Amino acid sequence: MGLNLNYHDGQTPLSEDEKEDLLISSITTQAELNQFEQLNIENAIRWLLQTKIKPDSVLTEDFIKKLHKKMYGEVWRWAGKFRTSNKNIGVDWTQIHIQLKHLLDDSRFWIEHKTYSPEEIAIRFKHRLVSIHCFPNGNGRHSRVMADIIIENIFNQEVFSWHGSNMVKADNIRKQYISALKKADLGDIKPLLEFAKT
Repeated sequence: MGLNLNYHDGQTPLSEDEKEDLLISSITTQAELNQFEQLNIENAIRWLLQTKIKPDSVLTEDFIKKLHKKMYGEVWRWAGKFRTSNKNIGVDWTQIHIQLKHLLDDSRFWIEHKTYSPEEIAIRFKHRLVSIHCFPNGNGRHSRVMADIIIENIFNQEVFSWHGSNMVKADNIRKQYISALKKADLGDIKPLLEFAKT
């Protein structure tokens, strides 16, 4: 029996090859997958709380990969590895390294020159990171945790509330989140910033 997944608006479908990399063979439904992924993410959050993260290590490709592996490595073999195929969203997979380097360089510039407020830097980073879509899946949750790490570890401020949701369920909160992302795609970051803070 294979893995039967139902995708909501804004989610990235996995290829059959990517589904083959599921590490827990007993998972067959979306609900079971969500449950195991959430447990893995909670373990990653515990790791973050117990680890002294150096601010200058956050904005690196190594840290971005390591965090994804911590969040999904108990569930997926490809966790922490950049995707090697194109998806319904994101840059061409061959451009991931280049686009991520641009984002990291831009973010360091924003911080150094105080181009935006700390909250806006973290949310602009989150938006660009999810737009690149580095990994086969989990990019939304990963980019939200990255925004929290930036605001907490680089700027010493409280993490975002994100409406108190992990936004896996197809509900009104997820619809607001997707709407805010689409507005950010068009250059208006304010709705996404407000969503993160509410």
